Amino acid sequence: MENSGGIQASLAGRYATALFDLAREEKALDAVEKSLATLSAAVAEVGDLRRLVTSPVLSRAETGAGIAAAAKALKTDPLTTRFVGVLAANRRLDQLGVVATLFHTLAANQRGETTAAVTSAHPLTADQVKALKAQLKTRLGRDVTLDLSVDPAILGGLVVRIGSQMIDSSIRTRLNSLAHAMKG
Repeated sequence: MENSGGIQASLAGRYATALFDLAREEKALDAVEKSLATLSAAVAEVGDLRRLVTSPVLSRAETGAGIAAAAKALKTDPLTTRFVGVLAANRRLDQLGVVATLFHTLAANQRGETTAAVTSAHPLTADQVKALKAQLKTRLGRDVTLDLSVDPAILGGLVVRIGSQMIDSSIRTRLNSLAHAMKG
């Protein structure tokens, strides 16, 4: 199987790649990407929906009906609605979040974007985000989408992950390096 845009040939990767190919054929990449993000966020935030997705007790029909109702309520596009029905029929709804992430990566690659996971000790301001995007675009030569998260444990600075590359300018890492050097 082809390794599309760095997506591993995992189960979720195969589902994401198949959905991506269908969405591209139907010219619905943006709609599907938005619908997947909405659905996976709802699953993460709503306990009843999370239980629906992960419950081994519910039948395939019950799970399918429940996810179809959720998709309708969230106004997902028709392709995504059919896709989650397939996931439910195959008892793979627990893969929805991973599929959404992988689909986003494929869609970003299609648009010529790179996604950078950025961890900071405090939330970044709009100006800081803009400056970081500009620096990364200059460094990489392509547009960069930022996936921002906050982790006070890094104390300060940033940790930027782009694919397998990591730029760690966090104060925690610098302190650990200094402590290691002092042990000598």
